[in-house]
Amino acid sequence: MNQIRQSLRLLSAALLLAFVAASAQAAQTISIAEARALPQGTVVTVDGSVTTPSGAFYSSFFDEGFGLQDSSGGIYVSLQTNLNVAPRRQASVTGTLTDFGFGLLVLVPSSPSDVKLHGAGPKIAPRVLATGAVSEATEGLLVRVVATVTQAPEIDGQYGIKFFVDDGSGELTIYVNFQTGIDVSDLEVGQTVIVTGFSSQFDTHYEIDPRFPADIVVQAP
Repeated sequence: MNQIRQSLRLLSAALLLAFVAASAQAAQTISIAEARALPQGTVVTVDGSVTTPSGAFYSSFFDEGFGLQDSSGGIYVSLQTNLNVAPRRQASVTGTLTDFGFGLLVLVPSSPSDVKLHGAGPKIAPRVLATGAVSEATEGLLVRVVATVTQAPEIDGQYGIKFFVDDGSGELTIYVNFQTGIDVSDLEVGQTVIVTGFSSQFDTHYEIDPRFPADIVVQAP
């Protein structure tokens, strides 16, 4: 009997250790690329450097979230609370992988306390791309294109202002949210521009969402 009890005690201890290990594994920080490969509805923890100011895309995203990127990939963190974070702030985020409703994969924390800010992160250099290369593969990254304006800026209701550029590899939407304070009224068809911003998606098309006035630069002829 004592031997049976000892075996049960050992088995119980082994099961407890297994449970603790599984719990630790569930809370373990993984890379953003690993997180993006998991099914929607999965709860993950990632850590990275902020790439967009919180709330910069409010007029079209309807939230106070921000972009987050590590060495493997990027993702948008969707929050209704503005945490007043700016690029290069380091953040650890636990949340649920969710489709934003228009094709964009986002990470949704259950509360603002699931975002842990901890110092300054590394500076994220934008990935230079052809306009036709902005796609699902680049979604969530800070990117940059050099291209010609093919369609002049037009107001898109209460959501923002959009214009189109092309470097010969495919036309691309540039979407300017009102909160960014970016003035594109002087842009004209035929101008060459350097555009930096968040690689995003809306419905069936991909786009770049600039963050600051300095993210759109007109090159001299």
